[in-house]
Amino acid sequence: MGLIMKKQIDSKMHSAEHILNQTMVRMFGCARSFNAHIEKRKSKCDYHFDRTLTEAEVREIERRVNEIIKADISITEEYITKDEAEKDYILDRLPEDVGDRIRIVRIGSYDACPCIGPHVDTTNQIGGFRITSASFENEVLRIRYKLDESAAR
Repeated sequence: MGLIMKKQIDSKMHSAEHILNQTMVRMFGCARSFNAHIEKRKSKCDYHFDRTLTEAEVREIERRVNEIIKADISITEEYITKDEAEKDYILDRLPEDVGDRIRIVRIGSYDACPCIGPHVDTTNQIGGFRITSASFENEVLRIRYKLDESAAR
């Protein structure tokens, strides 16, 4: 029994957000996005960061995200107690009334995080990932992205 979300979030975009977040963690050692706006047509993620990205870094993020998408990795979920989750995960983005059972969404061995949102079954259902812009202001890096087949290089 899952939580009812206030607004319907696109499962493809939301799954792509998870992959983008883990890619940022792996490439730059930063935390996952602290703010995200997920829409069907375009989405954005905000990261605490210390600079803008180079064009080469933007292309490398895209390449890595698309590589995971093309790998056709299963996206699964499991439920653990809140006490267990607090040991391994940051829970501050979950609703306060989340209860004692925390849903962990896994993208194979690439990513795992607490989440109440909808996801596709496998990464190849996401489609191509493309960063439309990246900007840096007031120690916040904003990455805007969209999904389309032409981005799947």
